[in-house]
Formats: sequence, structure tokens, C-alpha cells
Amino acid sequence: MNADDLGMSDGVNRGIREAHEDGIVMSTSLMVDRPAAEAGVELVRGSRLSVGLHAVLDGVAADEAARELERQRARFVELVGAPPTHVDSHHHVHRGPALLPAFAAFAERHALPLRDHSPARHCGLFYGRWDDESHPEQVSAKSLLGILDQIGDGVTEIGCHPGYARGLDSSYTAERELELRALTDARVRRAVEERDIELIGFGEL
Repeated sequence: MNADDLGMSDGVNRGIREAHEDGIVMSTSLMVDRPAAEAGVELVRGSRLSVGLHAVLDGVAADEAARELERQRARFVELVGAPPTHVDSHHHVHRGPALLPAFAAFAERHALPLRDHSPARHCGLFYGRWDDESHPEQVSAKSLLGILDQIGDGVTEIGCHPGYARGLDSSYTAERELELRALTDARVRRAVEERDIELIGFGEL
């Protein structure tokens, strides 16, 4: 379970920490330039969370992407005191043909698992908003239990966005609190144990 958006806000930071301490989240990815980035790093420091880079390249030209990725990695190391354990991107911009080459080269250069291009297959089903409409049923404990039933052998990264909505400037707000509730639901923890699912972070991958 990888929680995107560490550093987005204090509420998101708290939600990610709770989803790890009281739930099943084992990895997170940091937005290095957001106002709550430093506080987020301090909040998860000393935990078992693997911390990766949530690269924000919205609007960055393809010929500037490599330089911007290196800048954000350097900022990550400055904040965390260690290199990232993995890399993904805000709004999945790394999936676009213009930016994918820069991301792939960056991941190879630093030996980082890149979402969709690593031994961990990515599952994006645990998400509660699309087409400008909220879908709370998709981020319920029942939905998460169904997703856990679908994953097969090997390593699967299930993306998530837990957090608290207060003061958050984002189109994805109330859904974060629903995600947090599902990720910390005792039924989900029991299901993980009953299905012999091993919870790992990218640092262990």
C-alpha cells in the first residue's frame, strides 16, 4: 500500500501516518516543494514507512524533465537525509509519452522502482473520484476487501491517498478521509492476515 502526497498538507501528513500506524500502509511518496513537506518528513521519521519521490512535473516541458527530476531528488535528499526508495508522479504524468523517457532514465540512473516499470504491478482501483464525480463506495472497506481478493501472487502496489480534508486545496478531499477509514478498518487488517498477504514497503522490494 503506497500513500501518495506526503507533504501536501498537515492533514494529509497526519492521515498517512495514521494509515501506517493503525492500518496497512507501508510506503508513501513525498511532494518535496509543498509547504508541509518538511513537517511530513518529520512526522514519518523513525517509522517503518518507505519514502519515495512523488515527482510533480505538471506543465514541465520534456526537454526540462530530466533536470527537474534531479532537482526534486536533491531536495528530497536534503529533507529526508537519504535517497528515495521509489519514484512515481503527481497525476501519473510519467505515463505520458513525452515525459516517460526522462522518468525511465532517471529511475534507471538511480536504481529506483518506477510505478508501472518495476517488479511491483500497480493497482489503481482504490480511488474515489473520476469524471468530476465522487464515488465513495470505491474507497470503502468493502471495496478494499474486494481488491485484496483480486490480487494474485507476486508484488502488487495498491495506490491510496489517505488524509484529512480540512484546509486542503484539492479536488480530492472527503474521499481521503473515507480512504483513511477503510485503510485502518479492523476487518481489512484481519483479511490481510487471513489471506497470508505480506505487507512490505518499497525499501524491501
